[in-house]
Parts: sequence; C-alpha cells; structure tokens
Amino acid sequence: MLQAALELLRRGELFGIYPEGTRSPDGRLYRGRTGVGWLALHSAAPVLPVAMMDTERVLPPGHSIPRPGRIGIRIGEPLTFEALISEGTGARQRRAVTDEVVQAIQKLSGQEYVPMYASVRKDELAAERAAS
Repeated sequence: MLQAALELLRRGELFGIYPEGTRSPDGRLYRGRTGVGWLALHSAAPVLPVAMMDTERVLPPGHSIPRPGRIGIRIGEPLTFEALISEGTGARQRRAVTDEVVQAIQKLSGQEYVPMYASVRKDELAAERAAS
C-alpha cells in the first residue's frame, strides 16, 4: 500500500493516511505508525496534518454503520522534512516525522495523547471485556 501511495505522490496526486493506523477506541490520540514518515521521507511531499472531530457521533467505536451527522475538520499548515530527508530514511527519521505529524494533529484537535498504539489499547479492551 505504501509503495502505491508513493507512486501517487510522485505523480503529484494526493493521498490520505491515518497515522494511528486504526480508529481510536476512546477518542484519544494514540502513537502513530511510521508509514506516514516513510511516505514523507521517500516522496519529499509536504504533509498536511488534518484533525477530525466529533467522528464518534457519526460512527461510534464498535459500530459499523454510520449515523447521519456532521464532523469537524481542521487542516494545519504543511509540514516539510528536508532536514530529516538529508539524514536518510531510517527508523529514527521515520519516527521523528511521524511524531511531528501526530503532534500537529494533537494541536489541531486538542485530543489527549496516549503514547501507545491504538491497536494495543483495542486488544487490552477486548481482553478486559472477555474477562468480565
């Protein structure tokens, strides 16, 4: 998927990616997966941070059918990563880009940040439900 997205970006097209890799189980903002960092470093394309608010009203966690409603969207200033690109495209650089993008989203959304992956939290919640 990332390679296909890279080809789109190289052609000057747009591509959207959710850095968390999944929906938040509780409305908080979780640690980002480094795919956004990989794309930014390999494409040199700017990243537009986008925060979506009130999505839980339209599609509550655990539901698969959305309800009619409105969500809020805030778009931040473009982020560029020339300095990191010059250092390479390794894991450290991918993590730095991803963390900067997630931090920009957090500033736009005002969400509480949780320094763990959302998928790990979802697994914890599922285990808690199974144990009850």
